[in-house]
Amino acid sequence: MTRFRRRRDRIRRTVAIAWWTCCLVLSCVFLFPLAMVAMTVVKTPAEAVASPPTYLPRQLSFDNFKELWQAGLGMDTYLGNSIKVSLLTVVMTVILATLAGYGLAKLPFKGSNAVFMALLAPMMVPVQVLLTPLYLVLLRLHLSNSLVGLACVYTMSQIPLGVFVMRNAFASIPNEIEEAAWIDGCSLVRAAQSVSLRLATPGLATVALFAFFTSWNEFLAALILLNSDDHYTVPVLLQNLITGRFGTIDWGMLQVGVLVTSLPCIIVFLILQRYYVEGLLAGSVKS
Repeated sequence: MTRFRRRRDRIRRTVAIAWWTCCLVLSCVFLFPLAMVAMTVVKTPAEAVASPPTYLPRQLSFDNFKELWQAGLGMDTYLGNSIKVSLLTVVMTVILATLAGYGLAKLPFKGSNAVFMALLAPMMVPVQVLLTPLYLVLLRLHLSNSLVGLACVYTMSQIPLGVFVMRNAFASIPNEIEEAAWIDGCSLVRAAQSVSLRLATPGLATVALFAFFTSWNEFLAALILLNSDDHYTVPVLLQNLITGRFGTIDWGMLQVGVLVTSLPCIIVFLILQRYYVEGLLAGSVKS
């Protein structure tokens, strides 16, 4: 018996070592590009475009940051545009997805499943296919070349996934909890706000994360729907700046742009990561 236990423990240790070795290798693979970005941003512009490239900077320099910050109308202008569009998209997506998800989960009606499927159908249509008709609609509504119009387009693209997540989040909450609130004198709206909405926080965080990531990083719609320099978002600015004379790429400025655009996403994800997986799995297990 002791011999069997020793053999079992040896196998477990071997499996554990193999598992952590694979995790370490995969971590290095994924972290290597980030490390190269961090090394490139502090190189001189000449060293950043040197061929063959150098891994470690021979001389620390922050000229790439200065060039990017002073580009165009100033990096603060484009960052402000991206922040406005992202926040507006997050707010509109969360509000609309929450209302629709709660109604479909807690207030079912005849044909509610058909409505739910109709809301999910746009997920199968790429937003790029709809850019031309969306541009014409925004033109008629006098929202073309507008940050509000761009945020409306992003919200439209996020509504199907948002409704799906929020419907599952509300459906996973037992009806008895709201019924207890009604007995205590809460109205339907008060019970939904004080009880169900708080319990659906992981779903709200998941919807907000997806909406923020999409609106912060999206390039094609912003390029087509915006046509003035003072309305450009950060991805459009980077595309306009990284190409230099004769089609050469300013790698130093590009890597600084990657760092600037990545940091907000990393920070927001780290803040909301505790809710992220829980929100995705909401409603997947029935009690």
